[in-house]
Amino acid sequence: MIKHRYLVLFFIFFQTLSYTQAPSKWNSIEIYEAIEKLNFLGSALYIAAHPDDENTKLISYLSNKVKARTAYLSLTRGDGGQNLIGPEIREMLGVIRTQELVTARNIDGGSQLFTRANDFGYSKHPKETLQIWNKDSVLGDVVWAIRNFKPDIIVNRFDHRTPGATHGHHTSSAMLSVEAFDLAGDASKFPSQLKYVTSWQPKRTFFNTSWWFYGSEENFKKADKSRLLDVDTGVYFPIKGISNSEIAALSRSQHKSQGFGALGTRGSLTEYLELVKGDLPKDKNNLFEGIDTSWNRIKKGKEIQVLLDQILQEYDFTNPSASTANLIEVYKKIQNLEDQHWKQVKLEEIKDIILAVSGIYLEASTTTAFTTPSATLPIQIEAINRSSTPVVLSSIIIPAINYKEQVNKKLEDNRTENIEVSGKLMANLSYTTPYWLKTTGSLGMYHVADQKLIGRPETPSQLQVSFELSINNISIPITKQIVYKVKDPVKGEVYQPLEIIPEVTINLKEEVLLFADTLSKKLPVVIRAHKDNMKGEASIKTVGNWKITPDKIAVNIVKKGEDQTVYFTLTPPENQNIAAICPEFKIENTTYTKKINQVTYEHIPNQTVILPSEAKAIKLDIAIKGKEIGYINGAGDVVPESLRQIGYNVTILEPTKLQLNTLKKYDAVITGVRAYNILNELAFKQKVLIQYVKEGGNLIIQYNTSRGLKTNDLGPYPLTLSRDRVTDENATVSILDSEHPALNSPNKITAKDFEGWVQERGLYFPKEWSKEYTALLSMADEGESIKKGSLLVASYGKGNYVYTGLSFFREFPAGVPGAYRLFANLISLGK
Repeated sequence: MIKHRYLVLFFIFFQTLSYTQAPSKWNSIEIYEAIEKLNFLGSALYIAAHPDDENTKLISYLSNKVKARTAYLSLTRGDGGQNLIGPEIREMLGVIRTQELVTARNIDGGSQLFTRANDFGYSKHPKETLQIWNKDSVLGDVVWAIRNFKPDIIVNRFDHRTPGATHGHHTSSAMLSVEAFDLAGDASKFPSQLKYVTSWQPKRTFFNTSWWFYGSEENFKKADKSRLLDVDTGVYFPIKGISNSEIAALSRSQHKSQGFGALGTRGSLTEYLELVKGDLPKDKNNLFEGIDTSWNRIKKGKEIQVLLDQILQEYDFTNPSASTANLIEVYKKIQNLEDQHWKQVKLEEIKDIILAVSGIYLEASTTTAFTTPSATLPIQIEAINRSSTPVVLSSIIIPAINYKEQVNKKLEDNRTENIEVSGKLMANLSYTTPYWLKTTGSLGMYHVADQKLIGRPETPSQLQVSFELSINNISIPITKQIVYKVKDPVKGEVYQPLEIIPEVTINLKEEVLLFADTLSKKLPVVIRAHKDNMKGEASIKTVGNWKITPDKIAVNIVKKGEDQTVYFTLTPPENQNIAAICPEFKIENTTYTKKINQVTYEHIPNQTVILPSEAKAIKLDIAIKGKEIGYINGAGDVVPESLRQIGYNVTILEPTKLQLNTLKKYDAVITGVRAYNILNELAFKQKVLIQYVKEGGNLIIQYNTSRGLKTNDLGPYPLTLSRDRVTDENATVSILDSEHPALNSPNKITAKDFEGWVQERGLYFPKEWSKEYTALLSMADEGESIKKGSLLVASYGKGNYVYTGLSFFREFPAGVPGAYRLFANLISLGK
């Protein structure tokens, strides 16, 4: 008989999500729901293009209401997006957005998958997308995901029948999904995959449509809905005390780098699913209609079904451990299954449940955040059994230090066993870094040679402990990752990943080194030791006419964790030139060339990325006028640092403190990207900025999105933003007013200055503007109308106003000379 004396009055899902490495500790309700999920043998795969494309309401509904094993396949890691929380772009942004997805799935109950497709930026048509991605490779990855996950149903976020109507990545994700639906079950397609998986044919595919795809709610009301299923995802979970929509909002809000914080909602909410492939369910309220989702779907599953039904019926919410004996019987029966797919899936599920009902806690931690191959690693192991169930810790195996011990220790009820282990790590351990970044890929694809890694959200840890437990005399293997645990004086107990890094890392303080003249600059190189007594020589490798002195610098770092900064002198050649600068640190016969990049945000685990250490040195043919810049930060760009490198003094301005008398000292005031989307203060301070222009100032506003502006009065005269953009970074740029000062002083701007741009020309160009503005450039993607709104200049009073949608925030980090020359001209207006 079920005992409904719930001791938990709120759902522990609300507990802090900041430290996502902390071990999960289920309450009685969560254990019960895990058993319900164990008793459901059905899978659903949601497919879209980017992080934040997924419908968390539907994913949460499938996982928490239907109890289906649910995953989101994001074709990319979102590298091409913008970052609202920091300066990271491209690959490092992809690392952040990967972790945001993993954190989101931890909340809504799904799991996360990827392909090797690289988000190269906005694409207007799937034809372009699939050429850059390499269609066959990404299609193979989608097939691989289907064969691995074996979904009964697939749900596409986007419509495969509307190429050109939305982001090319979006439509491509649906097109590839529809094609993979048929190929995954064909053993003659992508046969090399079958060394690791079997072919699989899903039952049906849906398109997750809505009125938006029909153009209006009125059109949707009139549409034929005979092939549509409607699902109420607004369900309330009394046992949790929370609605599905509230869970979905918590999940969606993890996409912080994209500004997708969501409000929790309550009440009925309908999602529509249009059948694309397979048979239409007769019961339109059941996506899995016609699919046996009970244990009867597999051989020898019936007796497991009977036993789990009994466990659920008799589950004691005040004493979950009463279910342990029956769960052990289920574990034994799952071990004997012939169906290898469900055997593997359900063994992992039930092991977690058995630990939870028995109150068994296992942890392997260390007090160091970083370690190196061959280093000695101290490990603290904690084991406890908080129930009357007989539990024996039989053995401990730690492969990374070649450690194995037969413990054979009975875990007494509520008595902690603490075991100290120390050992030398193997020398051949790989550095901790995202597996997809270990080898240089292409514009559209990451290179991953190991088929078994493709699709994984993270690199599998090499630092693990295998515990062998005997529970009710049944042997159960449990694997735990070794984590870094620290007591923070403010946050308390904090868990983060334990990282393997080189013995020495060597970082340049700047990734792009700019020279506006032929004067030498000091080049600081930071050498950090991750082992005691690192003594060697630092040097710089480069090519061409760049002069570096001295040739070598001796370095001696005594203690692990310390760093030393050495300075080389870098002298550029006379003419414009670009060179790679590669620092090295040599100890006897070992040369270290890697840098360490760390990503630290509260909402995701710390991320360590080990990459080759190099910078781009650029001698610019550039002149500047004016010196003092006031910069209002927007959504995480590196424009201020870039301007400082070419000789400007840049002061970061607080929006709340903008006053006319303090602005007058600046030769130009610049707003960062999307500043008018994220800074509420600009709605009130815009009049100050415009008055600054009127009295002789020079205001440069970089791109903002057309949605969510804090003020529509962006300029001294009317202008209206649009979604116009030019995504081809090589699109022809025509000069419309060759005599305008912005294109002539102090640098003559020509077509050559638009060579070598990256990812795009620009975005969210104004589409309408008053006659006072002068459009300086025109450009277009292939087959589209000419766009003239990328760079608008207007005189106002004694000063000048500039609005530009050109992607300077991308071009500066890439060291594009022409972007610097043009921006210097904009700053110089009126000088």
